[in-house]
Amino acid sequence: MKTREITVRNRAGIHCRPSGEILNTLNKKYPDHTVTVIYDGETQDITGSILALISLGLVCGAQATLQITGPDEENAIREIGDLFEYEFDFPPR
Repeated sequence: MKTREITVRNRAGIHCRPSGEILNTLNKKYPDHTVTVIYDGETQDITGSILALISLGLVCGAQATLQITGPDEENAIREIGDLFEYEFDFPPR
């Protein structure tokens, strides 16, 4: 298991669209991994569950712990952790 402390940088926090990006990357690149986020005393297994991730209420500046278990933990923790810390700039619809 790899662990990384993350800080949410997205101004609107981890809402539906960033959650979708994170879970999409997990499902495509790291399907054999288990991903857990610990925030504010709550632990959520977000593997395959956008609702579990959104329910954490990760706002801008939130500090959380990311834990990943699987065959490519080193790359997964780096890439998924970077997504949590990325400032998403979604174009207006």
